Amino acid sequence: MRYFLELAYFGKAYHGWQNQPNAISVQEEIEKALSVVFQYKIDIVGAGRTDAGVHAKQIFAHFDVEKELQKEAFQFKLNSLLPADIALKDVFRVKPDAHARFDALSRSYEYHIVQQKDPFLEDRSYYLKNKLDIGKMNRAAEILKDYTNFKCFSKSKTDVKTYNCKISEAVWKTENEVLVFHISADRFLRNMVRAIVGTLLEIGFGKQPVESMHEIIKSKDRSRAGTSVPAKGLYLTRVTYPEIAIK
Repeated sequence: MRYFLELAYFGKAYHGWQNQPNAISVQEEIEKALSVVFQYKIDIVGAGRTDAGVHAKQIFAHFDVEKELQKEAFQFKLNSLLPADIALKDVFRVKPDAHARFDALSRSYEYHIVQQKDPFLEDRSYYLKNKLDIGKMNRAAEILKDYTNFKCFSKSKTDVKTYNCKISEAVWKTENEVLVFHISADRFLRNMVRAIVGTLLEIGFGKQPVESMHEIIKSKDRSRAGTSVPAKGLYLTRVTYPEIAIK
């Protein structure tokens, strides 16, 4: 039987989602806890691979098990075994061929910026004191929707078959004195969101005009885009799927 786990985690202590040979990962901690619950090795497949230090308010993973789970008991036991910075929010049975990564229709991220020093947000956002032109940043963000090839925002030496992504949302909003960038797409490249935010900040600081976004994207050259912003301000917030659950 195949089950989906809905999870959340604070990424500061982890070298990203995916298992690493010499560093602790979120996937490793979840698999370790699952293996204790079932008393044999359990492997999971995640919806994506967040980088070191990136957080997730919602991410899914699937795994296979031979017996039907008692949801509440399982959820309580797994959460008691997981570290405090990883939480199981839900578990549900899905169709046998449902896939946490390949079946995902869209993914959404947020990037959080604070412009006043706040010790309680130090590990959760990027502190920038210089004034930003949010209007220019939003006009430049809107340009992203006109393109599909985002090689200029992809980490170099990444082994991917295509650099094409369809961005459906890209907008800056102020929420409780935090400047939040919302972006949604069918898929994302490695480091893509942090590179986009870095480029938009250059425009917001007046270092580049809004129209430069066209030339940067067309260039397909990572060196033309802005510097990647720190991981600590980035959150995976939502992953959507077609109807895959077994009711």
